[in-house]
Amino acid sequence: MKNRIIGIDVARALAIIGMIIVNFKIAFGERGGEIAKLFASIFEGKASAVFVVLAGIGIAFMSNNAIKSNDKLKLAKTRMKIGKRAIFLLVIGLLFIPIWPADILHFYGIYMLLTLLLISNSRQLIFSVALILIFVYPLMMLIWNYDTGWNFETFEYSGLWSVSGFSRNLFFNGFHPVIPWTAFMLLGLWFGKHDLSNDRFIKKSIMVSSIIFIITLIISKVSIIFLAEGDQSIAAELKEILATSPMPPLPIYMISGSSIAILVISICILIAKKYHSHLIIIALTKTGQLALTFYVAHVVIGMGILEAINPVKMGQYSIEFSVIYALIFSLLCISFAMIWTHYRKTGPLEWLLRKF
Repeated sequence: MKNRIIGIDVARALAIIGMIIVNFKIAFGERGGEIAKLFASIFEGKASAVFVVLAGIGIAFMSNNAIKSNDKLKLAKTRMKIGKRAIFLLVIGLLFIPIWPADILHFYGIYMLLTLLLISNSRQLIFSVALILIFVYPLMMLIWNYDTGWNFETFEYSGLWSVSGFSRNLFFNGFHPVIPWTAFMLLGLWFGKHDLSNDRFIKKSIMVSSIIFIITLIISKVSIIFLAEGDQSIAAELKEILATSPMPPLPIYMISGSSIAILVISICILIAKKYHSHLIIIALTKTGQLALTFYVAHVVIGMGILEAINPVKMGQYSIEFSVIYALIFSLLCISFAMIWTHYRKTGPLEWLLRKF
């Protein structure tokens, strides 16, 4: 887009910071105080949802002009460009799995390839397919056992590199399974086909997404309380189905995640538009532009440093340590982005992606 909507980059920066907090908690440990746990839990499943919705918006931005002008040649080139990016991310993600089993990039590549199939379709069809993916997932759980392959105490997945294990993990019960997670990217595609420079539309999006998010939370809480009838063990079981936890990604989670993603992105668009010259907005904008670099760096460098220093203690740190370390690392990422973009237009991995 010629007139870049910097709020998208700001939202991407916040999503990356949220993912760093969640992933550091998983990698380093979460023993300790409830306040730090509550803070970290705010980002669980939500930061990554925002990240994927933003990708869908990016795909819409890349293709909108070609679709509106009915330029078939330009659209074909755009499809090829998106397809190449999807393959690049898929390959990088597959190489990344041995280092970071909770990788999202290989899932991300498949979401992009599937989203590519609907790139020129109407907003109504795209939204409908997203809803179908969300509500077909519980039916899949009736056919297949979600726990297959998982050790949820260690978060290790057995048989991942077998054909059946990898396919099951990829499409059904991995950290971010293609069904229903592709719905997040389709939602982004749907959202990005609207005029996001229109303040009236963005304000309406904030209002509607807020209402949906609040209603979803109320339905979740009331359903658990009503069905459990005071039995804590039943309540714990119901939380796995009716709470907003991302694993398994049932409709309550998908709807709440979708609404919070649209809410966060919309708020970022409005605030960044109003305060575009503020240092914080500038810093977050530049950080969002290097999102791929920071995603890889937070694992290779952020986790790698502590694992090299004391591999035995991985997973044994306090939640306070994990959160503070995540925030410090995020500040270093922001500082790096400010310095790097002063000399280069794109981040190291973003440059590699464009070259590919």
